Amino acid sequence: MDVVILLGFSAAILIGVSLGLIGGGGSILTVPVLVYILGVDPVLATAYSLFVVGSTSLVGAGTYMKKGLVNYKTAVVFAIPSFIAVFLTRKFMVPALPDPLFSVGEAIITKNIGIMVFFAIIMLAASISMVRNKKCLDCDENEPIRYNFPMIALEGSVVGVITGIVGAGGGFLIIPALVILARLPMKMAVGTSLLIIAAKSLIGFLGDVSTQTIDWQMLLIFTGLSIVGIFMGSALSKKINEKALKTGFGWFVLVMGVYIIGKELMAL
Repeated sequence: MDVVILLGFSAAILIGVSLGLIGGGGSILTVPVLVYILGVDPVLATAYSLFVVGSTSLVGAGTYMKKGLVNYKTAVVFAIPSFIAVFLTRKFMVPALPDPLFSVGEAIITKNIGIMVFFAIIMLAASISMVRNKKCLDCDENEPIRYNFPMIALEGSVVGVITGIVGAGGGFLIIPALVILARLPMKMAVGTSLLIIAAKSLIGFLGDVSTQTIDWQMLLIFTGLSIVGIFMGSALSKKINEKALKTGFGWFVLVMGVYIIGKELMAL
């Protein structure tokens, strides 16, 4: 058991490294680590993920803010509807989900299975986003920022709901939105995304404080190790090709998503 706990906390460092290297992917690893290695209930794991990813992203955003690579106007336009959506989802929608969700013949789909399968589907979407080559990497950094306010607000709301349900920060959705809808340069999109993820995730976690029993000792240790990881990742990012890294990580996420779906469906 001690070895399993050690493995789980070691994985916390990798979560931070992921955020430091590519500005996302932390929540993709956090929930599976908490559920499958540390044995945390899936609903509670999504709450812990919000705190871990939110705190770690806040530290990462600080380094981008010092470099002037955060666009605060874009962050506010995107974040306000996202904040509202994630808080309401964690406070009301998740606790209101029935358990079991539904049954198909003799197969009973419990709340925990439903959350993990939905999370795996989000992982598959994330993997496609990471593996595909994106033109936004070549965006003109001197091009003026143009806002599509309705679409940015809509995207923020959708990402907020997804964050609330599965505890995922949604960087793989936020970054493309900031590049396409606000025409932000890639590096500024990553920095702005980290700030949005931090605020949105921590606000979402507030919706759980009154409905979940939090193991603060375990959560703070896990979060602290993740923060150590983001400094490691930021240092490594200067030596590793970002495009190759993101593609490789995308394939890893794809395999993990398929594994989770298979594991949960086999448990029926």
